[in-house]
Amino acid sequence: MNKKYIIRKNEEISNIVKTGKKITNKYYVIYYKDNEYKHSRYCISVSKKLGKANVRNLFKRRIKDILMKNNINYSYDYVIILKQAILDINYENMKNNLIGLMKGEQKWKKSY
Repeated sequence: MNKKYIIRKNEEISNIVKTGKKITNKYYVIYYKDNEYKHSRYCISVSKKLGKANVRNLFKRRIKDILMKNNINYSYDYVIILKQAILDINYENMKNNLIGLMKGEQKWKKSY
């Protein structure tokens, strides 16, 4: 994933979480907010409760791969937080759930 697509500053991340909108399901919590760029930016957060560093990095790499291959360009900043249940699903289910949430197919789960 190119550096221009990554959010690293804590101020930006906390701003998105505090003032952005929230979508959630069994596997993800996604905060999003409009940005002034012509592309989306992402922050992927994985808790230490999910496993050791190699497990957390595996899931981060999978999420980055899904985001790069599906090119979701809505000019939003996203903070994607993985939940414990993500350990029980395969790559295809992970992809379908994430893309479904980000495209708004599961609007009944939105909370503002």
